[in-house]
Amino acid sequence: MDPQANPFAALSLIVAPAVLTNASSVLAMSTSNRLARAVDRARELARHLEATGDLSSPESVRRLRELASNEQRTLLLLTALRSFYIALGSFASGALIALIGTVTASAGTAWVLQTLEAIGVIAGLLAVGALVRGSITLVRETRIAVQLVEERVAGIRKRVAAHEER
Repeated sequence: MDPQANPFAALSLIVAPAVLTNASSVLAMSTSNRLARAVDRARELARHLEATGDLSSPESVRRLRELASNEQRTLLLLTALRSFYIALGSFASGALIALIGTVTASAGTAWVLQTLEAIGVIAGLLAVGALVRGSITLVRETRIAVQLVEERVAGIRKRVAAHEER
């Protein structure tokens, strides 16, 4: 269908990146919150370890291991956050390029429109790639968080079982 005959074509070129921009911003906000919680947990673990005189105790060893995992989680969250910021900027750029292209479509020359189309597609591809990368990174970080919980629960169950045997 001819895009000039369909008034919704230009609107969809603007709305799709706008919706994805909103989704990216929500992911960025939630990732920022997760990062803040991970940093707080790392500080708490470090404070406990610094206050402990015996770093070879089982509790200290567990906290050291958890601190190392928390460091890895923090780095993954930072990577995801960067990806979401790239996605945000790229989706916003794509929406702006689409708007400029729509405004200049009737007066612009063919090479200007083709250039704007290419830039818009590149911005969209970069945005989607960054969004996917950030999401995959969040899945990796979540696995580490779940693994930490599983280890802690296993340790508690082991202590409970040992206490019940007495």
